Amino acid sequence: MPRVAPPSTSPLPLTAASYSTNEANALIHLYRAEVGKMTAYRQRLDMTTNWSVVTTAGLASFALGDDNNSHVVFLFAMLMNYFFLHLEARRFRTFEISHHRTRIMERFFYPAMLGDKVDPNWHQLLLGELAKPRSPMNRWDSLGWRLRRNYLWIYVGILIAWIAKLDTVRSKQQIFTPISLIDAAHIGTFPGWGVWVLVGVFYAYLLRLAVTAGRAYPLEEG
Repeated sequence: MPRVAPPSTSPLPLTAASYSTNEANALIHLYRAEVGKMTAYRQRLDMTTNWSVVTTAGLASFALGDDNNSHVVFLFAMLMNYFFLHLEARRFRTFEISHHRTRIMERFFYPAMLGDKVDPNWHQLLLGELAKPRSPMNRWDSLGWRLRRNYLWIYVGILIAWIAKLDTVRSKQQIFTPISLIDAAHIGTFPGWGVWVLVGVFYAYLLRLAVTAGRAYPLEEG
């Protein structure tokens, strides 16, 4: 009994595409330009992460180097890293504009050049991206992505170093207990429990950003 081919599940017809020399050269040069921009922004992303690591290491060395130095230095490090996180997330969104364009060409143009069948309307997708550049991810998703990949580890290190600093500045007459660490976190007349609440809310906010950030990437489904 002859086998019946299963029905196509593709919502759009797939066709082989042919390109003139000028069209192919134009798309190839566009691809090279976008890859060049991706490389430049990849270096800028690494640079921002390096700033964060160096700043954190310097502040931690200062705070832990002398018992008389205030633990507030670590709270400042948390805020500085939040600034670096926003800066890196903005660069990441710009990086993703070029990344998305290259993925469009890798998904459709090069398979068509090699004789594969592709969606004939893919040019409209690329033209739309060129006419109105926009990042495929919003600001909150970009913050969550960078947190998951880099900054959560940095914040864990800051938290551990801050607790170690609180242990060095607590009263030596007190036994080491969670209560002693809470008391040691005071800033002037501001109570230690208030500082811990603020830090806890801030870390909960960071965890929420990391967990709720989108994990799917355009053109990567299936």
